This record gives sequence, structure tokens and C-alpha cells, in this order.
Amino acid sequence: MNRANCDKKEEMEKKLIIAIDGYSSCGKSSFARAIASELNYIYIDSGAMYRAVTLYSIRKGYTGNGDQKTGSIIEDLPTIHISFIYNPDIGSYETYLNSENVEDEIRSIEVSSHVSRISQIHEVRARMVELQRQIGVYKGIVMDGRDIGTVVFPDADLKIFMTASVDIRAKRRYDELRGKNIDVDLEEVRMNIISRDIADENRDISPLRRADDALVLDNSRMTVDQQMEWVMKIIRQKINEDRN
Repeated sequence: MNRANCDKKEEMEKKLIIAIDGYSSCGKSSFARAIASELNYIYIDSGAMYRAVTLYSIRKGYTGNGDQKTGSIIEDLPTIHISFIYNPDIGSYETYLNSENVEDEIRSIEVSSHVSRISQIHEVRARMVELQRQIGVYKGIVMDGRDIGTVVFPDADLKIFMTASVDIRAKRRYDELRGKNIDVDLEEVRMNIISRDIADENRDISPLRRADDALVLDNSRMTVDQQMEWVMKIIRQKINEDRN
């Protein structure tokens, strides 16, 4: 077995919990998926869980029409089942809401416009955190979101906080939506991102903030390959430190 294969084997034997937090449209999900794939870990998109609850609430008329029926959302939480199923055709996990694949629908502007408000409901966050911690019991996971390193897994083995300029994030989000044939306006996407930032940073429950021991990654001018080179070096150092 050559040295590269040995390194890969050792990385897989030492299972880590890797927490990735940061602002919206920083590429957290793509980055986390790539890390999980490289290490043969489970990838969990925590933001998709809140988006799924938001989509459910919109469909039921609990939100999106002015008044939010928080009581109804809380009452329905036991009936909302969220899972992640690996799709070998695309080499990635997809989000399922009550057995329905909603991966594309939860990325819509409508869901994005309401997810911050839904995620502020204490009971929703408590239920999602409970599910996330259950998934992480056996380690070997990469999870991204807003409060993974501060609330969900404060003792994560590796914490990364991602950021990028607003304009770059808006363009990335715009390109993503256009690639899915969703007709959007770039300025609308930009304003939505700014609104999300404000809401995430100032919400009463689990506001977006960098954990004291998190490494900051500003990927404004970095490719995915460059980000992967950066993080894999850190992961190898972490595994070697723990082994010694």
C-alpha cells in the first residue's frame, strides 16, 4: 500500500466530527459534501432540515401569508420526518420530507425568504438539534449550518467558519438558481442574502457567530480544489496530533 493510500486509510480509521458554519451562499454545502466524499463520511446539511420544515409550513399555509401560525408548526413537528438519502447518480445526499424528494424545492427564493423566521422557533430548533446529535453519535460526519460548532457540536473535532463578500455570494446563488432554470433577479438574490445575514446574526436563538476555536475560511477568491487542499492539510494534522 503506498503512502497516499495509507494516509487515506488512517484518516478513515480516526473518525471526526467536522462542523462547518458560516454565512449563506458561501458554498458551505458543496465544501462539506466534498470533504465527506473524500473521507467517506456522512454529509448532513442542517440548513436543509430547516428549509424542509419551512417548505412544509408554506404548503400547509402556516407561513408565507403574513401571519405565522407558530402554534400549528409546533403541533405538527412530530409528523415532519426529514431524512437524507444518497443518490448514486449524482454522488450526493438529497433531502426528503415525509418520503418526498424536496432537494430542489427547498432551495427556492420563497423558502429562502421564510427559513430564518421558522428557524427562530425554539421548538423547531430543539427538535432539529436533537436529530442532528443523534446522527453524530458515531462520528464520521460533516455537518454544515449556522450553529453547528457553537450549539449542535460544541466539542466538534474540527470547526470551520466560512465567509465571502456579499456580491460574490449573490452571484454564486444566482448562478445556482439559474442553473436549475429558476427565473430570478440578481439584485433580488443579493437583497435576500443581506436580509438573511441580518436575521441570522440578530436572532434570539442560536445567532450566527464564529466559535472561538473555529478556523476562518474566506473563500471569496478560492476554487473548491484550493479549499480542499487547505482543509485536507488541516485534517491530516489533526489526526496526527490526536494519534500522538
